[in-house]
Amino acid sequence: MLNYTMHDNDYYKILGVSRDATDEEIKKAYRKLALKYHPDRNKGNKLAEEKFKKISEAYAVLSDREKRRQYDAFGSSGFHQRYSQEDIFKDFNFSDILREFGFGTRHWSSRFSFESFGDPFRAYTSGKQASFKGADLTYELPLTLREAAFGTQKIISLPGLGYQERFTVKIPKGIVTGMKLRLAGKGEPSPFGGPPGDLYIRARILEDPVFRLEGHDLIIDREIKLSEALLGTTILIPTLEGNKLSLKVPAATQHQTRMRLKGYGFPKMNQDARGDLYVRILISTPRRLSKKQKALIKELAETGL
Repeated sequence: MLNYTMHDNDYYKILGVSRDATDEEIKKAYRKLALKYHPDRNKGNKLAEEKFKKISEAYAVLSDREKRRQYDAFGSSGFHQRYSQEDIFKDFNFSDILREFGFGTRHWSSRFSFESFGDPFRAYTSGKQASFKGADLTYELPLTLREAAFGTQKIISLPGLGYQERFTVKIPKGIVTGMKLRLAGKGEPSPFGGPPGDLYIRARILEDPVFRLEGHDLIIDREIKLSEALLGTTILIPTLEGNKLSLKVPAATQHQTRMRLKGYGFPKMNQDARGDLYVRILISTPRRLSKKQKALIKELAETGL
């Protein structure tokens, strides 16, 4: 293990640029050096690894306008009295840098996103080499309402470099949109030979043609005639399981009244409980009336209805 203090060197010299170098020139210089010294291209070469850490710290400072201004104003020694190693790598998205330069990343499609990678060099400042974990990934998995309600198994394919990785994922019943399932070790490989990151499966429930999901309650619309609303009626309501429930609609029911069927809603994960099923009653108003209907309504109007 090589021991050194990373900030003992001139960042401009480390990257091989002048002090008045433009942002693009600094980025170009870092890219060139990263291509040369990245650990993926120098397996087991500790000198290259240390060089890569040095140039990455230099780039983290010089690519940030405020950090560069402080570095130029106070010099290396003064700068490091004001900035800790953690401060240097704050807001420095190492995953994005690796992805942009093509290192240690798979070519994911837009449905994947990188989670926070953290400070990739933090452990080195303590004088001990650590196994840096790779970046976590998130995969958005669309599910039908019934798949999410009752659980299922899904096979997902992850695009890699010239191959497809396939995983079988068990979806527990009652999963809701935004909830994540963790597949340990299925994320990005570590850029420094450490353990890979994790893959998070994030559920997204698709719109259902019959039911709407609100929390763990299900909402369904049912239309009835004006006469049925006035006199009362009985209607059949479907359930998630595909059964039919008989619901009595009382006389004089108002438009958009919600009626509850307790315990027929969406299952709650890891619980022997469910939400409720709400039926929203919509009263249908005829667009046209026959002569007889008009006459009858006039008679009703005369009664004060």
